[in-house]
Amino acid sequence: MRATKTSTPNVPPARQRRKDARPQELRDAALSLFVEKGYAATRAEDVAARAGVSKGTLYLYYAGKEELFQAVVREHFSATIHDGMALMDEHRGSMSELLSLLMTRWWERVGQGPAGGLTKVVLAEGRNLPELAQLYLDEVIRPTHELLGALIERGIRSGEFRAVPVPETVHVLIGPLLHLMLSEHSLGHCLAVDAPAVLRTQLDLMLNGLKSGLKSSAVPLKFSKKP
Repeated sequence: MRATKTSTPNVPPARQRRKDARPQELRDAALSLFVEKGYAATRAEDVAARAGVSKGTLYLYYAGKEELFQAVVREHFSATIHDGMALMDEHRGSMSELLSLLMTRWWERVGQGPAGGLTKVVLAEGRNLPELAQLYLDEVIRPTHELLGALIERGIRSGEFRAVPVPETVHVLIGPLLHLMLSEHSLGHCLAVDAPAVLRTQLDLMLNGLKSGLKSSAVPLKFSKKP
């Protein structure tokens, strides 16, 4: 009986695995360089070299530096926001529990890791690179505001939260997270901040302030117009 000849794949398995892993390797290299050097100073060839591939190989997967930055933002920020939206759709408990969960997950998945440094990059370079700022606005800021705004509105409708100005409350929620990310990636080497403790304190203050039945004791502030 003649033995059946098995076909040999055109691409060796090890090489195929490496090829499949290259987009992730390129995104990881890009993230580390963006945080380390900034967006403007990072070149496509630098990313390729950090990932251990040629510049030509990089262009097989990404059109250039801007597309790489977008891919990194979507991998870390957009994916976390999307998961948060899905969680809110499924959540049947209190909005206080959900808010605590979302804030904690954001810090664990984004804030304390390398991706948190991208916020510093955008704040530092966004004024001179409008396309960078617009990408971050579309992919991160607006969806985050929509998610947290919808959560607060649901809490108000259910009677769990008092009627607060939603857009302003979202800014108050996000502010401490931004502060922690900037501290982590700017002064973290010399300024020790217990981020989980700060977040616990923020949530305690916010959730108690949002409780239904409380009256606002805020003092009206008067600001002079910008020159």
